Amino acid sequence: MSFVLDNSVALAWCFKDERTPLSIALLDRVTQEGAVVPQLWPLEALNVLLAAERRQRIDRDLRLRLTGFLTALPITIDAETADQTWGATARLAEAHRLTAYDAAYLELAQRLGLPLATQDADLIAAARATGVRLAGVD
Repeated sequence: MSFVLDNSVALAWCFKDERTPLSIALLDRVTQEGAVVPQLWPLEALNVLLAAERRQRIDRDLRLRLTGFLTALPITIDAETADQTWGATARLAEAHRLTAYDAAYLELAQRLGLPLATQDADLIAAARATGVRLAGVD
């Protein structure tokens, strides 16, 4: 595992107009070294893809291909995310005014001592404030 992967990066791979050189470089790292995500990651990713389909940004066939693409990546789902919810995750969300979802990514990066890959401005600020490195940036 090379870093904690936030959906703001992973889903950028799914939408051509959201891809950046950094997100593509991170995809290369994931395919070579793997990544780790909190337990909410697949639900969050599926929700975005379903919403994109409902808004007719993508069709069902593309959604299925994209879910297959994401599923095939060497991504490890952390088994302890739920155990951290009411303690460390809640404290991070409160201290940095993050959603519980974003705080779960930050908590995981802190706990594992891994960099965090995100494009979310609030999460980037919280990572910097807590000393969590940013994958591909720091």
